[in-house]
This record gives sequence, structure tokens and C-alpha cells, in this order.
Amino acid sequence: MEKGVQMNEKLMIGWSEADITPDSLGKKIPLYGQYYARIAEKIHSRLKFVAAAFSCGDDAFIAGTVDNCGTPRQFVDLVREKVGERIPGFDTKKLFINAIHSHSAPSLSFNAKLGGVGAIAWGDVNKDAEVLTPDEYAAFAVPIIVDTIVAAWNNRKPGGIAKGFGNARIGHCRRAVYTNGTAEMYGDTTRPDFIGLEAGEDTGVEMLFTFDENGKKTGMFLNVACPSQNMESTYQVSSDFAGATRELLKKEYGEDFHTLYQISPAGCQSPRDLVRHYTTEPDFWHADGVPVLANRLLTAIKAAELSEIEYAPAFISKNVEVVLPRRRASYQDYKAAQAELARLTAIMPEDKAFEAFCAETHANEKIDGPGPYDSKLHHFVLIKNAQAVITRYENQDENPNYIFDMNVIRLGDIAIANNPFELYLYYGQNIKARSKAFQTFLVQLSGNGNFHAGYLPSPDAERFGGYGGLIINGQVGSDGGYKLADRTVEEINKLFE
Repeated sequence: MEKGVQMNEKLMIGWSEADITPDSLGKKIPLYGQYYARIAEKIHSRLKFVAAAFSCGDDAFIAGTVDNCGTPRQFVDLVREKVGERIPGFDTKKLFINAIHSHSAPSLSFNAKLGGVGAIAWGDVNKDAEVLTPDEYAAFAVPIIVDTIVAAWNNRKPGGIAKGFGNARIGHCRRAVYTNGTAEMYGDTTRPDFIGLEAGEDTGVEMLFTFDENGKKTGMFLNVACPSQNMESTYQVSSDFAGATRELLKKEYGEDFHTLYQISPAGCQSPRDLVRHYTTEPDFWHADGVPVLANRLLTAIKAAELSEIEYAPAFISKNVEVVLPRRRASYQDYKAAQAELARLTAIMPEDKAFEAFCAETHANEKIDGPGPYDSKLHHFVLIKNAQAVITRYENQDENPNYIFDMNVIRLGDIAIANNPFELYLYYGQNIKARSKAFQTFLVQLSGNGNFHAGYLPSPDAERFGGYGGLIINGQVGSDGGYKLADRTVEEINKLFE
């Protein structure tokens, strides 16, 4: 057993949560996550931050979930800095936060220089004094988030844990593959050349409940292989089905019950079934899909048989640096991208292409039916794809590696490990299958790297291309994905030797 494992020590657990919806600021709320700007027209559901603090002997960790699209490095670094000032002696690298990946919240990428698609989509919007900027949202949300984390730490009391498992029909592969060897996110599966979906799905729902000394449920980690993205193309502030599930569980177990929603590797997943064409259920692009998904999770949770409560489980928390090779563009890729960019801009320059892209998207939004409303094959998107290859080639030697810090935890006979990517299901299955833990809670969109992480595609996605499989979509390719899987398994299994 690895040195540092706490045994026969009393487990201490604290929870806290707070509202981070910025409607009190009197500004228009921008919603990030798409290639085009959206300004919220209403609030569908409240945005929250949830924190759970665990300690045992002289070891500890704090986990948090934010109702947001991502957890940018500058945000995580600032939160860690402020928490370190408030909790003396706590190793702030053992604080990790994950996003539910809602596309229906303002950005936390404060002090960030806009680049790529963002420079086009948000440049003018962020100059509008009536629209909330990422800096203004962070100034509002970060102090609340820090207070919540400190409250969770101060709320620690002796408690226990019990694991559970269930199944719920939530995530489905969203990449359609065609006979010409290409794939398309949300591609048309009625085409005669459609040959199948690129990957499978994971219906497993990992659960870790916490209890007080009297055996009352106080909260849970809910780990699901699907981002909380039913409302991703709407014009409404929303915590989506993760938030709806959280509220249902409060009704079930009490207002003081807290839910920390974690996304298991699901970079190729969404709530939409592309095979049945929404004939048997809502299309999961609109608000009517949220309660359906939340109730599926509630049903799985209520049906789960829990293990016995452990009040003195094996406990260890560590933070390790992970270095992965960045995905490289070859010289041939570079020259081809230059030629393609010249061809595309000769037909239509970038600014005009963006105007056409937005016009087409907004016209599609008016059609009654499911999304996506923006085409990732549009002229504008093709321009950005080519530019990304050129940029990668020009800076890849200067910055050859992607570096992030990974939290790896043993809690009883379960393991928790996080990463900053939209990590494809392929790698999650690889890690879970080889882990020595009884259950393995993998948490994507968590952790802070030296670049915006983006997608980490499977070998098939890299080969087929399309959105989610291209250089523009992420920093690390399948070679780094295999290395990430091996390193994660290695670090988990050390805890069970």
C-alpha cells in the first residue's frame, strides 16, 4: 500500500453550495460555448457552485462543481490562491473543480486574450457596456465560490461514505460516420452513405453518498458519461439537467442534501439519440428534455443498492504533474492549410463568412425542430479550421507539451481521477477497465493546464476528422490520449498495491 494512506482514522466531511447566477448585476448575460454570440433572454434555472471537503488524519481534498462551460486555468489558479489565504496549511493543489459543461452560462475566462473563433464571435459583444464581461462575472462569482469552499471546509464533521451504481439512458455518441471515411458531429443518419456511429455509450451511473454520524444522507458525487447540455443552443441561463437532478434530490433527501455532478469521459457524447431521430422522446435541444433526463437519473439513484457505510475508509489524496505531447501538424498539413485558406478567403473573406455563418444559424433557429442550428461545415468554420493548423505548426516547437496537474484519490475502495479535457469515451473505458478500484470516478473538464485543453479525440475521431476530431478542437491527440490513460491507471493502481 502506498505510503501516506490513512487507515482507521475518522473521516471528516463538509458540504456547502451557493447561487452564482449574475441576474442581480443588472446586465445582459452572455452565454458561452457556441461559435456565435448568444445573449440570455430569460433564466431557466439557477447557476450554482457546490463544494465538498474531505479530510482524514493529516490528508485532505476539496472537490467543487461549477455550473459553467469550463474551468479555465486563470479561474482555478485564482480560486486556489484565495482559498490558500483562507485555509492555512491546506495544500491548494488538492482543490479541484469540474464544470458541468453547460453552454448556458457566462464565461469565467477573465483576463483572457480573445483568439480563434472567440475573437470574431465575442469581440464586439464584450465592448457593449450593457453586456456582462468575463472579468465582471469572475469578480462577482469568484468571491462567492471561495466563500463556499471555505464554508465546506469549516462545515466538516465526522461522517461516512457508501458507494452505489445504477444505469440511466443519458449519453449517446454524437458523431456519425460515412462511407467516404469522414465523420460529422450530429451528422444526418438517414443518408444512404451513413455506416454507423463512431463510438458506443456508457449508461453506468457511479454514485458516492456521504452520511453524517447518524446515518443520514448529506450529499453525493454523481458521475455520468454525458455533459449537462440539453439547453446548449437556447437563449436561457440554465444549469440544465445536472441542476434539475440536484433539485430533485433535495426534494428526495432534504434541502440540506448536496449533489456534486461530475462528467465521466464523454467528449463524443450528448443526450441525443441520433438513431431514433427523437421519435420516442423529446429532442433534447429544448427545455422539455431537462426533466426527462433528471428523472432518469433520479430513478437510477433511488434504485441503487448502496454498500455499507464506512466511517474510517482508506484515504489518500495526491496531486501529480502530467506531461503529454501536443498534437502536431506536419509540414504537409501546414502547406495544405495555407493553400486551403487562400482558396477559401478568395471565395469569401473571413469577416463576410462570419456574417453569413451567423445569418444562417439564426435562420435555422427559427425553424421548429431539433438542432444543431450552426453548421460545422460552413465556409467560416472551414476558414478557422485551416487557420488553426497553420497556428499549430508555427508554435508547436516552442510549446511541444501539454502540462496539467491531476488529482488522484482513494476513498475506501473507490478511486477518483480528474483531467482537463473533453476526453473521448474510448479513454474512459480504457482506464476504468484497467483500474484496480472497485469503482472509478473519472472527472473531465477539471484541472488546469498550460493551454485551453479542448477535446482529446479517439484514434477513430482523429482519422475521420470533423468537429471534435480536428487540430482546432484540442491540444492533444490520440498518442497523448494513450499516454494519459496509462498514467491515470498507473497512479490509481499505486493506491491499491
